[in-house]
Amino acid sequence: MSLVSRSSARRRRTTVAASLGGALALALTACGSPTSHDSSMPGRDTPSSVASTAQGTHHGDSAMPGMTMNTGDGLVTKKDGYTLAAKAATLPTGKATSYRFAITGPDTRPVTDFAVEQTKRLHFYAIRSDLTGFQHVHPTMADDGTWTAGLGALRPGSWRLFAQFTPRTGAGKGQDFVLSRAVTVPGSAATTVLPKASTTATVDGYTVTVQGELMAGMAHPLTVTVSKDGKPVTDLQPYLGTYAHLTAFHEGDQAFAHLHPENKVEGRRGGPSLSFHAELAKSGNWRLFLQFRTAGTLHTAALTLRVS
Repeated sequence: MSLVSRSSARRRRTTVAASLGGALALALTACGSPTSHDSSMPGRDTPSSVASTAQGTHHGDSAMPGMTMNTGDGLVTKKDGYTLAAKAATLPTGKATSYRFAITGPDTRPVTDFAVEQTKRLHFYAIRSDLTGFQHVHPTMADDGTWTAGLGALRPGSWRLFAQFTPRTGAGKGQDFVLSRAVTVPGSAATTVLPKASTTATVDGYTVTVQGELMAGMAHPLTVTVSKDGKPVTDLQPYLGTYAHLTAFHEGDQAFAHLHPENKVEGRRGGPSLSFHAELAKSGNWRLFLQFRTAGTLHTAALTLRVS
């Protein structure tokens, strides 16, 4: 072979080797690169957190008992571009206070157009890490999209604040969202032991009884009956467009669940039995808070329910 031929052969081998090396490098890079989605774990209170489960469809979903619905647990600050934006990381101890926040959309601007759900555009909840101190309030929104939630006195400890809402326009139109942030209330925090699971609870002379076998991640009916002095209560007054409001929080991580009422308000008196669409995403103990009104007074009954 001539000198020219040998030189050409070497150049061809060098080119092929370089091509193969480049292809291999690209393959390794592709295998080792992170995926494009946020890998933050649910429950982390950071703006970049993204729930690992999709938020549920709007409250009109008519899933039958036994069907699985993926509604999320509210333990994220950001979901599908919507963020619970707030500056306060601590709140004062032992006195009423205001918590200011905004819901920003995928364009990072405050959202101002919300659908009405149970007579309100936004529901706001506060719960301590041991599932005590429950508060359910309805903030007011300024024209610029800033919400102000008036909270009652908070005991020292770690708290989580939840905002439940449905955008009426934009990318998340008609989608239910529950976002939350953790805040600290300074001081010596004594933990309260969660009461044992029970199907009954008493408040202000009323007895609340819960019936229903719940399994994690499955939709089941739940019936709540209200009585007083052993007699059924039939004078429940409408509250937030229904005869009762039921919220639940999971022991250990404060996961959130709103149990949707199925009773339609017909007249000014309801009871004694109320039906709810219940889907609790996790097994373990849940603390349920049932709010109902009689004679103009709002009552809140709390009980622990075990979910298998």
